[in-house]
This record gives sequence, C-alpha cells and structure tokens, in this order.
Amino acid sequence: MASQFDASEFVDDDFRSAQAAQKGAGTAVATDPNRAPSRDEVDSKVGQMQEKLAELKRVQQELERERAVLEETRRRQVELTTGREEMLHNLTRGIGLLDEAEFGARRDAEQMSKSLAELRDALAKVQGINEEAWTKDNLNVELTRALTVVENARLEWNAARLKFPLLSGTTTPTDPNAQAGVDNSLPHLLQQQSWAQLCKLGLALTWPVVLTAIGIVLVLLLRTR
Repeated sequence: MASQFDASEFVDDDFRSAQAAQKGAGTAVATDPNRAPSRDEVDSKVGQMQEKLAELKRVQQELERERAVLEETRRRQVELTTGREEMLHNLTRGIGLLDEAEFGARRDAEQMSKSLAELRDALAKVQGINEEAWTKDNLNVELTRALTVVENARLEWNAARLKFPLLSGTTTPTDPNAQAGVDNSLPHLLQQQSWAQLCKLGLALTWPVVLTAIGIVLVLLLRTR
C-alpha cells in the first residue's frame, strides 16, 4: 500500500530562504532615505515636473486672459464715467445757453414784429395823404393832419432805428486790425516802403550805434597821442 502524500517533501527550504533575503534587502533599500535615486525615479520626477509646469503655464495663460478682459472692462467703465460727466456738463450748459438765446431771440422777434406792424401802419398813413383832394376850405386842417401823420411816422422810424441798427446800415464795431484782408505784420509793412524810406528807417535805427563807434574811435586816437 502506497504511503500518504507529504507536502513538506517537495518544499525547497534553501529557495525560500533566498527569496526572503532578497525581499528583505529590497524593502531595506526602498526605505533608506540616504540612497541615491535611480534613473527611473529621476525620469518619473522629471515627467511629473513637466506636467506641473504645463498645468501652471495653462493656468497663467487663463489668468492673463481674464486680466485682459477685466482691464478692458475697467477702461470702458472709466470711459463711460468720464464721457457721462463731460456730456452732462456740456449738455446742461448748452441747454442753458440755448434757452437764454431762444428767449432773447423770441423777445427780439416780438419787438421786430411789433415794430414792423407799426412801420407798416405808418407807411399806410403816409401813403394815404392825398393832396389832390384838399380844398381851400380844409387846406390848413388837412395840412396840419398830414404833418402830424408825417411826424408820427418819423417818430416810429427813429424808434425802429434805435432798436434795430440794421435800419441805419451800421454793424457792430470791430477792431480794424482784426478785419479780413488787413495785414499789419512787419514784413508786409516793409514791403510797402520805398528804397529811400527804408534807408531813412535804417539810419534812424542805427545812428546811436554809429555815434557810439565814432566816440570809441576818437577816445582811442586821443589816448595814442
């Protein structure tokens, strides 16, 4: 009869001991903080650093884009604030000036309309004077009435002339030197002078220098003697 199977007969104790020793040595090497890193470990760390740098660069680019957007928004907000304040000031001032000018123009227009009506009425009355219809009996009366009409028309005309200088053919006085086409510059004035006038002008400007030079020469001559 065959004997029972014994597993211990097929176990190599020496092989087990070698494996245990190799594992122990590998564990000791892995946990040693002073050992030099292997090439695989260095390559792995380099790859990790590159990945981190790439991620940081991507984050930096994203932040720069966000910063550019924010700066553009801030610039537009400043532009809006400045432009709004500027336009509020200009529009308020412009409305005030135009209101005042409109009021003045309306007042002048009303006065002009009133004066125009009065002048037309005076004209109609002057044109209504008909000397041919006068007789010997009413000559003095009609003459007095006609002179009164003419005098009233003259008063209306003078009043209108005072209100509107346009009726007198005058304009607002201006500086003669500021009128268009007038050139009072020195080169232009010199070009208008004759040769003799220019010589006189040059002599008038340089005679003090000439007299001073002559005096210096005389003093030097006297000292040399």
